[in-house]
Amino acid sequence: MSNLAKKLQHETQQRTNQQINTATVKKAWFSPGEKILGLLFGAFICIGSVQIISNQAAIYSVNKDIQDIEVKIQEQQKINGDLEVQVAELSTYERIWEKATKELGLQLNDNVKVVQE
Repeated sequence: MSNLAKKLQHETQQRTNQQINTATVKKAWFSPGEKILGLLFGAFICIGSVQIISNQAAIYSVNKDIQDIEVKIQEQQKINGDLEVQVAELSTYERIWEKATKELGLQLNDNVKVVQE
């Protein structure tokens, strides 16, 4: 081989080595600091999401308890209303007079005064 051929061969080998070296060196998309910041941001997003979901579940549970208690209150108010009507029926003057005279055998004296509300 001649000196010129060796020189050309040597130059082509250097070019291919330079191309290989430049091709293998890749620049990272993110620096290590940016990666850490990204991971921290992702962790905060995940923790915040879990916190929001748990708060919503607690609110749902409390609302359900409130609705259950409201239903019980309405039922008790209905029972109380029915009992008030029953008290009003049982405390009429005619019913008391009938109980006193017929069942208990009591007599109304002239000394007794009837007091009404």
